[in-house]
Amino acid sequence: MSELLTIALTKGRLAFRTLELLEKVGITCEEMKDKHSRKLIFVNEELGVRFFLAKANDVPTYVEYGAADIGICGKDTILEEGRKLYEVIDLGFGRCRMCVCGPESARELLSHHQLIRVATKYPAIAKDYFYNKKHQTVEIIKLNGSIELAPLVGLSEVIVDIVETGSTLRENGLEVLEEICRLSARVIINQVSMKRENERITGLIRDLKRVLQEDMT
Repeated sequence: MSELLTIALTKGRLAFRTLELLEKVGITCEEMKDKHSRKLIFVNEELGVRFFLAKANDVPTYVEYGAADIGICGKDTILEEGRKLYEVIDLGFGRCRMCVCGPESARELLSHHQLIRVATKYPAIAKDYFYNKKHQTVEIIKLNGSIELAPLVGLSEVIVDIVETGSTLRENGLEVLEEICRLSARVIINQVSMKRENERITGLIRDLKRVLQEDMT
């Protein structure tokens, strides 16, 4: 085996779900199951695989620049980061939606394409949606904290954010006004790695698709 195949995993729940899936195709890394470990890189020499954990936003960057051959992260991160890579599998877990949300009174502002302010953690996704799909001019305000606060204190008319159950929205008198896209965990591949390690990577893709198919039946 020429060199280690490097896989970047998103820290948190996504990493554990991914590891469970990889185990089903025979790729294991017992070290990573130790929740108290402070190690950054985990290696299974026998299988020729190396793992590391990264923040979601950084995974596409590691993959584009070849620090990782393969990455697993949410579709929202892929869209927001806009990196050059191959997106090859929808893993089907971590499902949620990217939506435009706000008070019911904001629905009319959206339908009449009025100039409004949009608060979001995802400025690239928001800009693409409003400018390229809705053809509506908006002012986009980047926030990092609780986005739901923005319309409540008058910072923005609406927000663009991830919605899972919608309970936080309802508790704050907000609702989904428009759906931008469906989201879930995806497998991404470095473009050079796909050529250089084609046999190994396509084999892994095939095995993962088979397991996902079996889980559905």
